[in-house]
Formats: sequence, structure tokens, C-alpha cells
Amino acid sequence: MALLIEIKVPDVGNVADIDVVDVLVKPGDKIKLEQTLAVLETDKASMDLPCSAAGTVQEVFIKPGDKVSEGTLIATVLADTASAVEAPVLSVPEVPVLSVPEVPVLSVVEVAKPIAMPPVTVHDARPETLVAATQVAHATPAVRVFARELGVDIQKITTGTGRKGRILKDDVKNFVKKIMTGDTAQTGSGIPAMPSVDFSQFGEIEEQNLSKIKRLTGKNLSRVWLNLPMVTYHDEVDITDMEAFRLALNAEKAKDEIKVTGLIFIMKALTAAMQQFPQFNASLSADGEKLLLKKYFNMGIAVDTPNGLVVPVLREVNRKGINELSTELAELSSKARLGKLMPAQMQGGCITISSLGGIGGTAFTPIVNAPEVAILGVTRAKMQPVWNGKEFVPRLMLPLDLTYDHRVIDGVEGARFMAAIKQYLGDIRRLLL
Repeated sequence: MALLIEIKVPDVGNVADIDVVDVLVKPGDKIKLEQTLAVLETDKASMDLPCSAAGTVQEVFIKPGDKVSEGTLIATVLADTASAVEAPVLSVPEVPVLSVPEVPVLSVVEVAKPIAMPPVTVHDARPETLVAATQVAHATPAVRVFARELGVDIQKITTGTGRKGRILKDDVKNFVKKIMTGDTAQTGSGIPAMPSVDFSQFGEIEEQNLSKIKRLTGKNLSRVWLNLPMVTYHDEVDITDMEAFRLALNAEKAKDEIKVTGLIFIMKALTAAMQQFPQFNASLSADGEKLLLKKYFNMGIAVDTPNGLVVPVLREVNRKGINELSTELAELSSKARLGKLMPAQMQGGCITISSLGGIGGTAFTPIVNAPEVAILGVTRAKMQPVWNGKEFVPRLMLPLDLTYDHRVIDGVEGARFMAAIKQYLGDIRRLLL
């Protein structure tokens, strides 16, 4: 004798309006025990709905795009008495592991959105049977087939443009294009994208578009952060004598002349240190096999503008004097703030200085401006008591932060480079040697 079994949505933890992602059967199909009938999806999980009996599908009451809730009729199956069972109520917690009653109709495994995690093995209702809960990309069977035809591992597509992040055929095509053009650095290999959050549910918000500069800078910084093993070395230098000399120079200048800033002396000291340690004036080849040593000394200076951070480059710093560099830096900084820098004026740097001296702080960790191999951070100098061997004396101390690419520069080299910078700034007469 055959029985007509109704397959309904079980208890899914008081979640309403669940999306029907895919329906995998149609009337007349012969199905096996626990064969998946449909795939449902909430904001946090995907759920497979298996059939509780082997038999023939009579009617299907849902289609992709529908919304269902607990108790919604999914399908009816004509089953014989040998395979028919009574449908119990399931409890689906919001975790990837599920314990179900001893004789279930539906075995539901909730799978978290794609993250990098090892497979988790859990027991289902039948003794001695194991079910693997693994990472699942949100895509329909048709899209999965399309990806396989193109030789794409769909698990590597971390974001989709479909509803609630579902992967579409266009996403697969775009993934292939990025692979072919080498444009895969923004999110990194195998690194999941940040989830999208609707903050309006917590309170009032305002959307503001990022400037083009910030968007491009963000992509470059992400690429550097993912590809460079960076180390930051912190130290401080006594610039009491240097500051006294700077003030004396400016006192001699006319009212309308460009004044010398401490940054100019830092540029000259950094150039001298680079001449002493050539590996800091270099770039690593794309294949990571060669070090390209530069014979010129161009220096990038990070400038804060209304549209974001830009880095104009001063060229041949080693061949220019203090006053010439002061004038050039003032002109480039003004152009940067007005948005009038040309692309060529932001290219060709050997090393970068990022100064927060006008704002404050005691230390920070600047990110290397690749393909350069190092960057020097500067914060505000302040008077401190320094022990001279007999007594504490007030000295003007300047914090410095050197971040470098550890593939090119090791810790000892970084410390020695910083020591050289400190020597030049501590006694600027050394710059004449």
C-alpha cells in the first residue's frame, strides 16, 4: 500500500520569510530517502531539505524566489509503507552543527557563509552515520556547472552580486577576467571579503562616497598589506641642536621667504643614510628573486589633502640644498592640496616620509609605499628630561618610526639604518662629510 507524504518546512528557530534558493525535483521524479528536495537560505545559513521517504514526487508547491516559513508545504511524495515515516519537528540552531531527533523527516545542516575554516564532522540522527559540514558557496546548480566548465573553483569566489551575495554567472566571468589580467590583489588569495551590514537597523546613518584618491589609495594599501611582511622599528632622536640651527636660519630670512622646516633636515639625513645603506634605496623584482638598486635619490612626502592622502615626489634630494628643497616642498604641497598635482609628480619615489608632527602622537606604524621597501614615520617632538651621565637635562626628542619590507631588510639592518639617521639628525654637521 502507498502513502501520500507531505513534506513541510520544519521548525527553523522562529525565522520567517526564508528564501527558496533552488528546487531540485519536479512532479514525476523518482527520489531516494533523504534526497534533497530544495535549498532554503536565511541571512545566516543555507538549509537542505531532504525527503523523508523514497517514492515518486506528486506535486511541488514552491519555486525559486518564493518565501516560506515553518509549516509551509514543500511537496507531496507517494511513498510505500516501507519507507514512509512520520514527520517530526526539527530544531535548527544558528551554528554549523545540528543534532536532530532519532527518526527525522528532514536533516538540516546549517552552513555559515563562506569563511576559511576546516571541515567539521557531526553526527546525524542515525547511529554510526557521519555528515560533513563544509564551506559552501552560495550559487545555484546551473552556476556551479558553468564554473566547472570554465575550470573555476567556485569556493574561491568570495563575493557575489546576486541577492544576499549569491554568486551569478557574471561573477564567475569576472573572476576569470581578474585571473587572466592578474588583478587579484585587492582581497588577497583565499581571503574572504568583509560581510555587508545594514547599519540602518541600529539607528540613523548617512552615506558618503569615498573620493577617488581614497579608493585608489585603499586598494594599494590593501595590496601592500597582503603581500609585504612588514616590521616597524620605533626610536627617538635628540634634535635640540638641529632645532636651534633651524630657528637661527629662519631668523635670517626675510618675511616673505620660505621658512625651513624640520622635515627638510629629515630628508637630508634620510638621503645620507640611504647612501650608506643602499638596500633601503631599492625595490624587489616582481618575482622576488632580484634586488633593484637605485642610483638616484627621490623622496616622497605624504601630504594630507581634502580629498585624501597624496605623495608628491621631490627629485634628486642629494643634489639640492636646504633652501631649494624648502621651496620645492612648499610648491608641491600647495599643488597637492589644490588637486593640481600631475601623475608624473607622484611617481619615481625611492622612499617616503609620513609626518604627523603637526598633529601629535608618540608613535605609529606607517605602511610601506610599495614598490619602495621602507617608509619613515615622524611624530611631534617634545621636551624630555634626558640623563647625560651626571644629571637630567631638558632635550627636544623626536619620535621616529621606520617600517620596512622584511624580505629585503632584516632587523639588524633596520636598527643600523635608524642609528645612522639619528647620528645625522643629532649632529647635522655630519651631513657635510
